[in-house]
Amino acid sequence: MLLDNTKNGFILKSNFELIKAYFLFKIISSRTLTNFGKNLLKLCLKLRLPILFIVKATVFRQFCSGENLQESFKTVKKLNDRKVKSYLHYSVESQENEKTYDNSLKEVIKSIEFAASKDILDFTVFKPTAIASSEILNKVNEKKELSDFEKGLHDRILDRFDIICRTAFENQIKVLVDAEESWLQGAIDDIVLKMMIKYNTHSTIVYNTSQMYRHDRLKYLNELKKLSIENGFYVGIKLVRGAYIEKENKRAIKRNYKSPICESKNVTDINFNEGARFILSNLDNFSLFCGSHNEKSIYDILEIMKDEGIKKNDSKIWFGQLYGMSDNISFNLAEEGYNVIKYLPFGPVKEVIPYLIRRAEENTSVKGQTSRELELIKKELKRRRSN
Repeated sequence: MLLDNTKNGFILKSNFELIKAYFLFKIISSRTLTNFGKNLLKLCLKLRLPILFIVKATVFRQFCSGENLQESFKTVKKLNDRKVKSYLHYSVESQENEKTYDNSLKEVIKSIEFAASKDILDFTVFKPTAIASSEILNKVNEKKELSDFEKGLHDRILDRFDIICRTAFENQIKVLVDAEESWLQGAIDDIVLKMMIKYNTHSTIVYNTSQMYRHDRLKYLNELKKLSIENGFYVGIKLVRGAYIEKENKRAIKRNYKSPICESKNVTDINFNEGARFILSNLDNFSLFCGSHNEKSIYDILEIMKDEGIKKNDSKIWFGQLYGMSDNISFNLAEEGYNVIKYLPFGPVKEVIPYLIRRAEENTSVKGQTSRELELIKKELKRRRSN
């Protein structure tokens, strides 16, 4: 099987790096150990103990590309040498206020301009709540009336989105807009639609993210197709399963409404695959960024591409994985000629710790993900020992 080739999948990792990754995923596979490590790390930081060098040598090195753009570009070049592209994200999570929103805006613009200066970078990404108030997005999403002051804040949100998308358009860098919780997403969808209509007239620059664990997303994709035909723009979609399942379900129970989340993992998988099939059947209107670590879904998409006569390197189709994970997918697909890209978070070690904690927690909660990583690492180490 294509994705089982560990020799190619771990081609950039030394034996030491593989062993280190094995122990990291072993810890992450245990919810108890993950929680213990998270709380210990927070305590050490609170007590100002010299712990950052350990974090940098272990989990930071596994999941982050560097502390700044220049350092991260070394990783970009290494990946590019193996036919794998990259997109960089300043993964520092800021407080919710206008000053930090403006600072985040500057970082996104900086990443777009940096990407434009390098001929091996094609994408960038930003998180809406890094540049926009969750409170305002929630009120707009629930169609509540805004005060004059809040209308001013909403106008600033629209301006930030437009500045980012215009800069991406002017520099011909594709921009991925991350997804948020359902109680914010409707407002984000409306803003991104305006950006697509404005900037996706000749090619796909702006991509929205569709979380397919939501049972309404196939309807959303169909609506986008209709709107793209009516308004003459291209739709960019980053297709993912979703990242907020526990939070979504808890809120639905607490507030007594039907959860937007599919009733089971199996239904989510079906929804994701149907979304991919729909987009691949409508490439005249859509571009697909498949953000998945699910090997079955990858195989299904490859089969659909084959059935539809779609070329492996079609510029409208990209496969994306997180840095430090699913290298068997990334490097094997790239070697076969598909468009593959890695998400490279970066930032000062201390400042990206919230991202690293969330990454560990998400891996712990995704059944089968860490066990698959461990299985592949063991297989590769055994192969190397026998040679």
